[in-house]
Amino acid sequence: MLLWTRRSRVLLWLVFGVLFTAIVLAPLVMIVLASAATAWTGVLPNALTGANFAQALSGETFASLSVSVQTGLIASAGSVLVGTWAALAAESAPPRVRRVVDAAFHLPIAVPSVVLGLALLVAFSQPPVLLNGTRWIVLIGHLMIVLPFTYSTVSAALARTDPQLAQAAASLGASPARVLLRVRLPVLLPSMSASASLALAMSMGELGATMMLYPPDWQTLPASIYNLTARGQVFLASASTVLLLVVTLAGVVVIGVVRGRAAER
Repeated sequence: MLLWTRRSRVLLWLVFGVLFTAIVLAPLVMIVLASAATAWTGVLPNALTGANFAQALSGETFASLSVSVQTGLIASAGSVLVGTWAALAAESAPPRVRRVVDAAFHLPIAVPSVVLGLALLVAFSQPPVLLNGTRWIVLIGHLMIVLPFTYSTVSAALARTDPQLAQAAASLGASPARVLLRVRLPVLLPSMSASASLALAMSMGELGATMMLYPPDWQTLPASIYNLTARGQVFLASASTVLLLVVTLAGVVVIGVVRGRAAER
């Protein structure tokens, strides 16, 4: 909606500021304060300390952070590879086949992640493929959750790409592999890196399916935060949450920097 008067624009920004503060900023501030609190009996913490972060960066919590980083990197890399390949393959398929592929790749986001976790447990708890109790079932779960977004992002980029670029390269004698590596993939690189950032952020924060699947030796940080909260260790859980936010943001920023340098080339 277009706002023509200065008063209406100011009112809109005021409403946005109030909603943003109440919904986004205030909870984040509370988490940050709780992460450095020793006790909290009033409106603000009684005292602040760095001991919660020191504890979050050691022992089981730090191991969970390492598991989350490994899981996020593997899931995001796998989703980019599989999602890009599927989008390229579906582009040249007949329309009916393409619709089936689209439905299959979007199916994981049509159901809650807990249902997906239960489905994986049922599917991989019996021979011949027995993955229950291993880290591989967690990795498969995260890959299935983030894969639809990568597939959708790359497919949308393909729909906007001029097919004459690849046709011109092929007409000049370039092999299909060379056309793919030197023409098509560079054009798709921004969408691939954007989907990698989204996949990493989603995997780092995923909880529903993870709680159904994770074994004792592959506990992600969100699962660890949930368990800490359930045991009443709210301040340590808050410090772990801040740590999760910082690491996730750092990963997204690094991918963005790499994408910018690749685009310049």
